[in-house]
Formats: sequence, C-alpha cells, structure tokens
Amino acid sequence: MHPLQHKLFIQYIIHFNIEKDYFECHEVGEEYWKALAPKDKMHPLTGWIQVAVGMYHWRRSNYPGALRSFIRSKAKLSDAGIWVEGFDRSELIEQISGAILAVTERKPFEPFQLPVISKELQESVAAYMLEHPSKEQDPHFIMHKHRLRDRSSIINLREQRKKRNLEL
Repeated sequence: MHPLQHKLFIQYIIHFNIEKDYFECHEVGEEYWKALAPKDKMHPLTGWIQVAVGMYHWRRSNYPGALRSFIRSKAKLSDAGIWVEGFDRSELIEQISGAILAVTERKPFEPFQLPVISKELQESVAAYMLEHPSKEQDPHFIMHKHRLRDRSSIINLREQRKKRNLEL
C-alpha cells in the first residue's frame, strides 16, 4: 500500500479539503507520524501536519504561528518524494507560497484545497466518505477547537503520570 493510502492520511485529506477542520488534520497526521516515524521531525508527514497547523493559525489570525508553520511545511514538502505522489506538487508548493505571502501581508484567511490528482487517492477519499459521512460542525468550534474540546482524558493521563513520578 502506498503510504498516502493509509486510513489516517485519507482522513487528513477529508478534514482538510472537505471539512476545513485543520485541528483534526493535525491530530490524525500526528497519530500517523508517531506510528510511522516518531521523533523524526524532518519526516515529510510533519510537513503535512504543519500545513494544517498553518491553516488553523491563519484562520484564528495568529499570523506569526501561521507563517512559521507554512515556511516549515514548504521546506519539507518541496522535495518529499513519495510523500507528495498523487498531488500536483507544484500547485501544492504554489498554494503554500501564496499562504506565506498572504499571512505576511496580514490578509484574511482564505482556505485552499490540497491538489489531489491521483485517481486512486480520489477514489479512496470517496470510498472512506461513503463509509464515514462527515457531520457538519459549528464553525466557531472548529476555529477554536484546541480550547473547546473535551480534554478530560488528557488531563487524567497527566495526573496519572504525575502520581507515578511522585511514587518513584
């Protein structure tokens, strides 16, 4: 299987192109990266994650955060080999470059589509969506998801770790 056919990357494309839920792109991208190349911060998957993080920051008018993320993603995806197969690579880099310029000029958020050109990838996205239809979400929630999501499991996990560390 081509690595971009992985279920988590298919979800990434859906979150990015259809739902415009860039926080979830980050979540599924990070899950895939941690399973595949943990701690390799130069892995091309981190470039994909940073595109989504850039979009999330830009939408929230965090221009410095968006700029950093877009610059890093462009560097990693410009020559990412297999990790950009199935995409119009020059169009992708042009879109990221346009986002860098827009963010530098403090222009309002303007979403773009990842340029998927592979029929197989398009079919995988369509098939996944048939099995897992998207639910419409509140735009305010999507925009501020990192603050509004349920974090109880994360907080519980941190408390358990603290407790274990105190016992040692």
